[in-house]
Amino acid sequence: MFFADSYLCILLVPHMANPKKPKTESLVPEIVKSRPKLLIEVAWEVCNQIGGIYTVIRSKVPAAVEHWGEDYLCVGPLVHKNFSAEFEALEDYSHPFGQAVLKMREAGFQVLYGRWLVSGNPKVILLNPYQVYDNLAVVKYNLFDRHDINCPENDSLFDQCAAFGETVRLFHYFLAQVEESNNYQMITHFHEWMAATCIPDIRREQLPYQIVFTTHATLLGRYIAMNDAFFYDHLPFYDWLKEATHFNVVGTVKVERAAAHGCHVFSTVSEVTARECFHLLGRNPDVIVPNGLNIERFTALHEFQNLHKQYKEKINEFVMGHFFQSYSFDLDKTLYFFTSGRFEFRNKGFDITLDALARLNWKMQLEGLDMTVVMFMVTKQPFHSMNPNALQSRAMMEEIRQTTKAIEQQVGEKLFYSAASSTENKLPNLNEFVEDYWRLRLRRIIQSWKSDNLPLVVTHNLVNDSADEMLNSIRSHGLLNHRNHKVKVVYHPDFIASTNPLFGMDYTQFVRGCHLGVFPSYYEPWGYTPLESIASGVPTVTSDLSGFGDYVLKSMPDHEKNGIYVTNRRYNSYYDAAEQLSEQMLNFVKQTRRDRINQRNLTERASVLFDWEYLYEYYKKCYDKLSSGY
Repeated sequence: MFFADSYLCILLVPHMANPKKPKTESLVPEIVKSRPKLLIEVAWEVCNQIGGIYTVIRSKVPAAVEHWGEDYLCVGPLVHKNFSAEFEALEDYSHPFGQAVLKMREAGFQVLYGRWLVSGNPKVILLNPYQVYDNLAVVKYNLFDRHDINCPENDSLFDQCAAFGETVRLFHYFLAQVEESNNYQMITHFHEWMAATCIPDIRREQLPYQIVFTTHATLLGRYIAMNDAFFYDHLPFYDWLKEATHFNVVGTVKVERAAAHGCHVFSTVSEVTARECFHLLGRNPDVIVPNGLNIERFTALHEFQNLHKQYKEKINEFVMGHFFQSYSFDLDKTLYFFTSGRFEFRNKGFDITLDALARLNWKMQLEGLDMTVVMFMVTKQPFHSMNPNALQSRAMMEEIRQTTKAIEQQVGEKLFYSAASSTENKLPNLNEFVEDYWRLRLRRIIQSWKSDNLPLVVTHNLVNDSADEMLNSIRSHGLLNHRNHKVKVVYHPDFIASTNPLFGMDYTQFVRGCHLGVFPSYYEPWGYTPLESIASGVPTVTSDLSGFGDYVLKSMPDHEKNGIYVTNRRYNSYYDAAEQLSEQMLNFVKQTRRDRINQRNLTERASVLFDWEYLYEYYKKCYDKLSSGY
């Protein structure tokens, strides 16, 4: 049970007089180096599966646990109703983390302490932000009064984050009261503004923590880039307060700036985002911390080529059901391209991808190539339902499959008997082995299935298809799946999952079944989708305006040989970049089957360079700066 009066005392006491101020010598390098360390990593996405930061934290855990052991703790909000699927309670409270939990519980707070059920099984604390909602007005007033942070009205996410930040502050307060904690150098690493509303107060109260703050993207950068086609050219000239006011995000941006200036070490995920931080947050990052993956999770060893073939057959089934109702083409000479991600039409490069596809279609027709490209545009958009025609076509395909299997069994048995008993050395007429019922049934199914209509461009009935940027761009570029088109487009405005009746496979399986990932982003602080594609052994296109693409250019001089193509968007015009992307895709289409197999091998091998085993060293640099009295 939560006691509001007791909380109010706890809320006020630390601000008035901190009973355990850190000793001034605690930041002297020689003393700091001699003390063991505790690392607390705070993120809104801990046990809360939303967005790419969840992938960052979860995939990084094994490397963090290997380095820190039991002195590593993840802290997240208790907001996800299905948190128990990723959480297992601990009963051992002997560690300073556990002792702080007991102190919080004694004060009336709901705190869950246990293991996060992901690779590495780190210790985790989940704090319920709703338990301080009775005093949320006081929390928000303090943010304004002490730190000039304007708290927006009627913003449920900001309220949740402010309340979560207060519970995180209180946990740090109670941990500082644990006698044993004095033996440690305590480091807290905050990710993004959602977890960092308490940084100003932790510094104000002089709690004995050294703080690292990582921004994975600037809030203003994302907003402005979606609305300014010349974002990078105009970047040095933006007035951050004016832009924040324009987009009505002043309070959130002020939290982000307070965290960036209040931390001891400021970091971001790429050089691309670092430039934004300087101009929009007013501070240069001290360390760049590239995002990695736990590559072991994607490793299929010698099986990954077999997996590609297996999952390609599943995609073949979808393509037959989607296109063969109207016309057919040679699946053995068909390549599957895909792009995916959050629906930000310009930022994610969907606009330039469709432009390049239209150019690719023209070039393939001009050169008379006998290949076909099917491009899957996978991004979540509001829809009413799946298109019934797509579902019906899929169902008819299944009926054709069952009918042909029955005929196959019937013919096989009769053929075996005929061959065994025949005295002639010739193949009998197989049509004679098929009963009239099955012959007529197959004919009726095919006749009712075939259509003169063009194959669908979009698989779902969109809520507002007339205003949908993707669909309008597809139409304007004429990518309408005509018979003579070499490039076909399938716009799938939903997640790909094993429960999806159109595909019947999960996203990672779908990726493995494709031939090329296409992610020429205009605004992408890092870019996990191309990294996941590469980890699956799929050659991938990225851009030099994405953090990942920028990192590849600087760290992999032979990246194209390894199946990683980088479209130059920083210094190229939109049209030049679209032309380059179309040429990159055309060159891929012209590769032989052997070349593509070899390149998948090289791509899969290159993916180990992005494993946390190597990239966690960048995080260690953050903590080493603290240890050196930075």
